[in-house]
Amino acid sequence: MGGSATFQESFEARLKIINPSCETVKKFLESHSPLLTPGVKEFVNLLRSKGCDVYLVSGGIMEIIEPVAALLDIPKENVFANRLKYFYSGEFAGFDKTCPTSRSGGKPVVVEKLKKQHGYQRLVMIGDGVTDMEACPPADAFIGFGVNVQRKAVKEKSKWFALSFQEIINVLKE
Repeated sequence: MGGSATFQESFEARLKIINPSCETVKKFLESHSPLLTPGVKEFVNLLRSKGCDVYLVSGGIMEIIEPVAALLDIPKENVFANRLKYFYSGEFAGFDKTCPTSRSGGKPVVVEKLKKQHGYQRLVMIGDGVTDMEACPPADAFIGFGVNVQRKAVKEKSKWFALSFQEIINVLKE
């Protein structure tokens, strides 16, 4: 993000402004179909055909991320994102600060856990944000991704900065 606030402070401030009640989130999901980046479905399918497990690790909100994961056939247990908390009335009560993705340095925690839990010898992180890049290490490689947004720090520090999923697909098919 680039500012002096931590990810958790920034996330908390944005949520206070949005104040997402259970009803608001439900209406948003009903009126906004999940959008997929061109080529992502083919990319995920190619990874699976090569025997790779696919995870979605996001600093976003679980209720918004899960429909995207469902379109990509990524099981819920392979999705790591932030969980909102609500009062019984359905009003916003905050977010689960125990979710690793709710804080700076959380994505490396998820990656480390996956490597230990599953014994992965090679794990590659792909993302457009600094928090994605921070997950390498423990990820063995990082691919900066600049289709939806291009962040200067990510572009400059990535050994590989892809501008489409097709670019990555082409390399995997070589």
